[in-house]
Amino acid sequence: MDYRKESLKLHSQWKGKVEVIARTKVDNKDALSLAYTPGVAEPCLAIQKDYNKSWELTRRWNMVAVITDGSAVLGLGDIGPEAGMPVMEGKCVLFKEFGDVDAFPLCVRTKDVDEFVQTVYNISGSFGGINLEDIAAPRCFEIEDKLKKICDIPVFHDDQHGTAVVVSAALINASKITGKPIKECKAVINGSGAAGIAIAKLLMTLGLNDVILCDRTGAIYNGRENLNSSKAEIAEITNIGKAKGSLKDVIAGTDIFIGVSAPGVLTEDMIKTMNPNPTVLAMANPTPEIMPDAAKKAGARIVGTGRSDFPNQINNVLAFPGIFRGALDVRASSITENMKIAAAYAIASLVSAEELNEEYILPFAFDKRIKNTVAQAVAQAAKKDGAAKI
Repeated sequence: MDYRKESLKLHSQWKGKVEVIARTKVDNKDALSLAYTPGVAEPCLAIQKDYNKSWELTRRWNMVAVITDGSAVLGLGDIGPEAGMPVMEGKCVLFKEFGDVDAFPLCVRTKDVDEFVQTVYNISGSFGGINLEDIAAPRCFEIEDKLKKICDIPVFHDDQHGTAVVVSAALINASKITGKPIKECKAVINGSGAAGIAIAKLLMTLGLNDVILCDRTGAIYNGRENLNSSKAEIAEITNIGKAKGSLKDVIAGTDIFIGVSAPGVLTEDMIKTMNPNPTVLAMANPTPEIMPDAAKKAGARIVGTGRSDFPNQINNVLAFPGIFRGALDVRASSITENMKIAAAYAIASLVSAEELNEEYILPFAFDKRIKNTVAQAVAQAAKKDGAAKI
């Protein structure tokens, strides 16, 4: 099937992938008076007296805003907010299908950080969570940080943290096969945008001590010239040996390659310089940094990609629906590092010891156990961290 051609035809037929469905019937005078005026005044006054009633008397408790400025849409780049709407609608469908979370797509016409932040904050009272989507780095870091400080609901940039959670789950299980504990591994991450930096941070929380990030210029290290603020910050805690040079130079002697970059940048010769039985997660879409057969031929023990037509798909849908489900269930005020780690271990746990093998380190996206398993783990972690309100 030509997915692009068929998708365009179907989008023309669908005329949007989400719609608003009323949860109550208004088909007689009493029903109208109860759902709207005069009866609706009573819940309004109850919320006025007690802000927390907004969670009990409206759909807010299950509602997430999926918000973009259209500056980094999929692999298409800065195509504008309206052009990003099909992706935001699609994300809303995934929220509902995989997490039973109601989500609403919002595309904001500004690239000014403060204006974007103020816009999201101003509407945050309608929602139980904010999912930032497809916002270019480094602006996405600043936007998320500022929103976290002023919002009383979870703010989650899925391109960063959802990816990091699923990569972490993959490596938790990969380490069981390779016999290399994460804390003893050396990793290189090619791509130092939103996903690459978030992956590095979460893996370090998991115990990874030695990781090098690379961008188009080469290895990132503390003191390198012309680093933006986010790269300069991550350089302070990564690449402890201050390795310099290209990906080819720094990949030698590593155990893990993580690609969130561009097609074809990893070669068989590079993999051959890695330590024995390396793990290669080549996630550039639609064409990975190296094709799985070539990576295996070069000696990779475990290979994952972002594609559904190869084993070990690194797919964010394994993470964000369950994470938000768990956060909403306990009315969390934020999504903490421990909640993300809990989600990673929950995802990994769904592959039993008997099932675990080189081509099955993550559950399939349609595994019905994922939502509840991840949600329960996240909710429990939220309670331990004091982020839960109920």
